[in-house]
Amino acid sequence: MSDLATKRCAACTADTPRVAPDEVNRMLTTLPGYKADLLVGSISKVYEFDDFYETMAFVNALAYIAHAEDHHPELAVSYNRCAVTYSTQA
Repeated sequence: MSDLATKRCAACTADTPRVAPDEVNRMLTTLPGYKADLLVGSISKVYEFDDFYETMAFVNALAYIAHAEDHHPELAVSYNRCAVTYSTQA
């Protein structure tokens, strides 16, 4: 497991400096499938499943963890996939 995957989310503020693009790309190499949109300031990944039930089980588990971390991603859910996008409000 990557070091990044074991960290907790901490809220940033308007004064929190942005992570440099090369550092974002370096960190994402440890999280397979995630892609950065450096213009928007987000990272995202599409997860694919066998059916709707598995997709919704994933969405519910993700919602539970996101709530605990107080960092809520944008989700685009369909029958057998879920696109997850994280960005900051700061």
